[in-house]
Amino acid sequence: MRVSRLFVSMELSSGDLLTLDNESSHYVRTVLRLKKNDALCLFNGSGVEYSADVYLVTRKLVQVQLGQAAERSVESPLTLVFGLGIARGDRMDWAIQKAVELGVYSITPLLTARTVVQVKDDKKQQRTEHWQKIMIHAAEQCQRTMVPELTEIVALEHWVQRQTGLKLFLDPYAQLSLNDVQPIDNKVSLLSGPEGGFTQNERDLAKAAGFIPIRLGPRVLRSETAALAAISAVQMLWGDFAVLEG
Repeated sequence: MRVSRLFVSMELSSGDLLTLDNESSHYVRTVLRLKKNDALCLFNGSGVEYSADVYLVTRKLVQVQLGQAAERSVESPLTLVFGLGIARGDRMDWAIQKAVELGVYSITPLLTARTVVQVKDDKKQQRTEHWQKIMIHAAEQCQRTMVPELTEIVALEHWVQRQTGLKLFLDPYAQLSLNDVQPIDNKVSLLSGPEGGFTQNERDLAKAAGFIPIRLGPRVLRSETAALAAISAVQMLWGDFAVLEG
């Protein structure tokens, strides 16, 4: 029987009786429809997860009893930092969700010249919270015990200046492929554009910051397809996709 996993932003210790916050309580009570003594798995992003049993479910309160702790990591040995040009609606949500499943270390939403979505200052916090929830639910589903970091929305020109490791940006007009490069200190900083791609000025800014243009095959891919294809290829070459147990 599959046991549902739940991320909680609180300290966890075996034997504790926890009162869940309103959002988690609603999820357990209304979405999962769990009852007293039903099993759960809880984690808080520290790399450790806990078995748990539902102790109490009421209209106003849900409590769980923590059981044994298990240190279990499914994190890639490759630190993959992902800068993603903000796309419209579901495309952005989908790209963030799948990037978490594919094992990225952190995600930064980027404002670019061809960003269609206008993110006003008073809406940035709301957008960030929305994407954070998507990342948490993706981590719950794919059995990660850590939730990737979601950094603040920044302009592309600021983000590229802060990155280290092997720095790559996706460009359908590039001459090099992933086979032509190697990670630096087991870290890759990957830059992916929005719909419409990068302007020439943005390409120049990225190159000046040490980013190498990379082409993913002969076809021009949609922004969300290119980003996830690149993450998958990087994980296959240098991460944990090629690792077979046993």
